[in-house]
Amino acid sequence: MNINNSQPPEAQPPVRPYNQSTPVRVQVQGGPPYVTYSLMGITIFVFLLQMGTLYLTGNDLPAYIGMKANSAIVHGQYWRLITPLFLHSDSLILHIVFNMYALYAFGPSLERYYGHGRFVILYFLAGFTGNVLSFMFSSANSLGASTAIFGLVAAEAVFLYRNRKLLGSRVQSALINLLVIVVLNLFLGFSSGFVDNWGHIGGLIGGALFAWFGGPLMTVEGIYPSYQVVDKRSLNQSLLAAAAIVGVFAALAGITIIRGG
Repeated sequence: MNINNSQPPEAQPPVRPYNQSTPVRVQVQGGPPYVTYSLMGITIFVFLLQMGTLYLTGNDLPAYIGMKANSAIVHGQYWRLITPLFLHSDSLILHIVFNMYALYAFGPSLERYYGHGRFVILYFLAGFTGNVLSFMFSSANSLGASTAIFGLVAAEAVFLYRNRKLLGSRVQSALINLLVIVVLNLFLGFSSGFVDNWGHIGGLIGGALFAWFGGPLMTVEGIYPSYQVVDKRSLNQSLLAAAAIVGVFAALAGITIIRGG
């Protein structure tokens, strides 16, 4: 026996895939950015150690051991292509203040999108490529985290550009702001004469390359209304990109060493 029901069936949400006109909030749950805070803590601790040895002995021993010094690198002290990241000028407090502020400003958001491990790779890779380029083109001793900081700025720009369709209209203004920051800092560096701009340029190149070939590529998957933002980039792809970049810059450093710095 058929029974007529005058009540309309419960409305079901339309089943449709995501398209770019559908607003989606991009939110990544990566936990606290403890890598960023750890890098800041280690850097500040090393700076206090610098001040302590300077006060007790009259010499900045950590800088003496770890700054980028071409003659020492040529003679086998290769750690100096990494250790300058944790060292800062003992005569200019603004040096570490500016770098730590920049790390605090750019680090947490990048770490949440990149993940803790990939963010560590980005930071040290940019620092390494920056110091290699400085080693190749500048004979002056240098130290500071700004090589890695410039890498973070470049990675932020590449991330915004490659995910611009998902992130929306705010990307253009953010990219312009980042470009202004980079150009202004490079201009000030070339004007001052004591800033290691080759290190900054190397950090930019390293950060941009890793972000392009190993950084997050966000996409939306699922059926309305249950969309999910996922990263299409696999860990293996990121590691392969990092290994290739490090290999190229290590080779460049090796050629420079063979030529005598």
